[in-house]
Amino acid sequence: MQKEEIQRVLATIVHPAEQQDIVALGLVEEISADGDRLRLVLNFPKARDPFMGSIRKGVQSALEVAFPSYTGKITIQVKEAAPRKVDKPERATATGGIRQVIAVSSAKGGVGKSTVTANLAVALSRMGYRVGIIDADIYGPSMPKMFGVEAYQPLAEVVDGKELILPAEAQGVKLMSIGFFIRPDDALVWRGAMATNALRQLIHQTAWGELDFLLIDMPPGTGDVQLTIVQELSVTGAIIVSTPQPVALADVVRGIKMYRTEGIGVPILGLVENMAWFTPAELPDHKYYIFGRDGVKTLAEKEDLPLLGQIPLVQSVRESGDTGRPVAADDSLTGLAFAQLAERLVNEL
Repeated sequence: MQKEEIQRVLATIVHPAEQQDIVALGLVEEISADGDRLRLVLNFPKARDPFMGSIRKGVQSALEVAFPSYTGKITIQVKEAAPRKVDKPERATATGGIRQVIAVSSAKGGVGKSTVTANLAVALSRMGYRVGIIDADIYGPSMPKMFGVEAYQPLAEVVDGKELILPAEAQGVKLMSIGFFIRPDDALVWRGAMATNALRQLIHQTAWGELDFLLIDMPPGTGDVQLTIVQELSVTGAIIVSTPQPVALADVVRGIKMYRTEGIGVPILGLVENMAWFTPAELPDHKYYIFGRDGVKTLAEKEDLPLLGQIPLVQSVRESGDTGRPVAADDSLTGLAFAQLAERLVNEL
């Protein structure tokens, strides 16, 4: 078979954007017939030409119609130019003074992750550390209520020529939440891109100053917000909170796999078992395992992860969150549980 015959067939294939055939455009780099096989090399001068796939299919189809004996025996190699490197401008950020960024996560909602985040922050502050919290649960912010600062209206100040938002402060902890910018009864009907853009602003445009720990109160799940956090911040590690029952633990396994996924690779510092048992105020020595016993502890052993703490289900934890004074601010037995959690976290780091 003569190359001229093949070229005549290829000349019938027109590049839609250039309005010229692929031979005239010089896209046909090589034609070779070896025995009963036909090989072509198409070379596109643009990286990721949107018509690359359709042109390749058109070439294959045209050649098989013109030369039926080569049906199933045509190899088409496609080459393209390397994509141009685009230098992204360095993002202005106020996170340079933060030493450790800890993601407090739960793949399942309703397990008390925000309660653990708030109390862990207070416990670290009482140990003498400078602590901040980003309320990254964009659709369900709870930190303003837990710290009793729902009425806070953020102000801005200019730092080194950049306008930064001043965080709220309570119990020695700096707080930033989307809840400060909306009314309590507003519903955020936002698509994922809007939520992640808002989160980026909370991260980079808050006047954090010098912090030893920035805790991120992560939303449930393994989606856009979680990916945005690990892309926007150098996350030191993650803590995963769960209750002991199997239906919650199934989601914890997914959360562990997310952080261990190649491309994310955030170290898991340990697990926290919340609502580990119920202790009535009038019977402080009694433990009732309402949600099962040691489920998170068993999972931690299976996954070779530290169990950082077991937090009991007591009425004072709920009351303290509702009244804006986390229980870790007091020297109670439950406050001691969060103090021990903070100590174990520091030891892990």
